[in-house]
Amino acid sequence: MARSVVYSMSMSLDGYIVGPDGGFGWSVPDDEVFRLALDEVRGVDVHLLGRKLYETMLYWETADQEPPLDDNELEFADLWKRLPKVVFSRTLSAVQGKTRLASGGLGEEIERLRAEPGEGDIAIGGATLAADAASLDLIDEYRIRVYPVLVGGGIPFFPRGGRQVRLEYVESRTFASRVVYLRYRVAR
Repeated sequence: MARSVVYSMSMSLDGYIVGPDGGFGWSVPDDEVFRLALDEVRGVDVHLLGRKLYETMLYWETADQEPPLDDNELEFADLWKRLPKVVFSRTLSAVQGKTRLASGGLGEEIERLRAEPGEGDIAIGGATLAADAASLDLIDEYRIRVYPVLVGGGIPFFPRGGRQVRLEYVESRTFASRVVYLRYRVAR
């Protein structure tokens, strides 16, 4: 069976991954939600990122050198550094760590990655890149951490003006912090 393409990010209750000011401080996870993110990363073989998310996540490439990090953060930094990553960018000419720039289009890259041996997911991050993948019908599963905040605008989790997609419920959890985790598989 081909590996699944999974889009997983935090989202405000009104549907945004960042607010109108570009900030996402409202989505800082507590320990319980952070452990969920750790579990997700453990199940990933490769992570596809847009330029903005790549630049945000660069922090984790050297985070272990900037104490004080707790055990969960140290583990995440280690996992993130070892995880192969592919960045889609028209402006970057070089990337760091176990990262490469995409050599083809999104569809080509995903097709090539699905054909490679592996059991872990192909994670996709960044709303713009995920919207492109959704428009090409390449996303197999959505994993959303919904934060109890209304940010009033910004970059939406889901693409606007897209097509209807039927989803099958997989699971949900509510954390003590009132964050709700939702997981849906695309009905095929």
